[in-house]
Amino acid sequence: MSKAIADVKPGSPVAALPVRLAANTASTEPGLARNPGMKLDLGFLESLRNVNRSALERRAATLAKRRSIKADNQAAWLLRALSCMDLTTLNSNDTDERVRRLCAKALNPLRKDIAAGLGLGETVIRPAAVCVYHPFVATAVEALHGSRVHVAAVSTSFPHGLAPLETRIREIELSVAAGADEIDVVIPRGLVFEARWPQLYDEIVAFRAACGEAHLKVILGTGDLATLRNVMLAAMVAMMGGADFVKTSTGKESVNATLPVGLAMVRAIRAYFEQTGQMIGFKPAGGISTAKSALDWLILMKEELGRPWLEPELFRFGASSLLTDIERQLEHHVSGGRYSANHRHAMA
Repeated sequence: MSKAIADVKPGSPVAALPVRLAANTASTEPGLARNPGMKLDLGFLESLRNVNRSALERRAATLAKRRSIKADNQAAWLLRALSCMDLTTLNSNDTDERVRRLCAKALNPLRKDIAAGLGLGETVIRPAAVCVYHPFVATAVEALHGSRVHVAAVSTSFPHGLAPLETRIREIELSVAAGADEIDVVIPRGLVFEARWPQLYDEIVAFRAACGEAHLKVILGTGDLATLRNVMLAAMVAMMGGADFVKTSTGKESVNATLPVGLAMVRAIRAYFEQTGQMIGFKPAGGISTAKSALDWLILMKEELGRPWLEPELFRFGASSLLTDIERQLEHHVSGGRYSANHRHAMA
């Protein structure tokens, strides 16, 4: 792992990111082991049922107050947030050209004057992935060729997950064949409400098999799950089934990523790690649009799971407009002037 962000002192250069290769790129360097999953353990699942909502909410409310991140430290944390971003477009009016423009932004996320003012030199900092619907996977793969930026595809009848299982599995296979090296799948929420854990587990195992070498990110749709207990148990079943990441939301629910929900999920990740020794990634998505909220999520990860979970291999933001605000904040840090207007930081 690279030097801890929290250790960067005011006036020091921003820490460089570790070299990353796409999931389907050969490398001689050891990487993070894939989650092989485990046998569905209903007894272990039962031990996680007692979720203290009020305690989680109190803890979440204090997280952002526990650390004051200013000046160069804040710039370093915001660059880390940028590097952990899945730059996303999931709109009904998406086009190939819009996806190409988004990929161009992923390749050059910061204006040259901002990067120079931050003293980045030859250090290249880019979002971890571009996330699109299946019809645009090939377009994104072509646009990002050779960049080491991952291509993620939302799949399995996103955002509701209500198509027949065979259809959802075939959608994964087609996206992988088109070049996606990360697959974001969505679970049917009804399986959680009815506690049909064996069926949910079997579906995720099937999704994992269909992904092959592509990494599997399982979307719980937490805004629809009603209770933090449901969130905790669904996250654990997803990890038992072989999820490499657990993700909060599709971004289409009325309520998306919240800190209490995130806290419940990262504690499930910690419990799974203690049980298996396997490190699982976490991805909050939906409604994360400001640099301040990005810092809150990074603090949650640092406080609850520790420094290793501040790498793109284990933490992602699902975001579309977050990059704009991060770029604005970094420009203000460099120039010391007024905050610029959003339209000066072009997206797709």
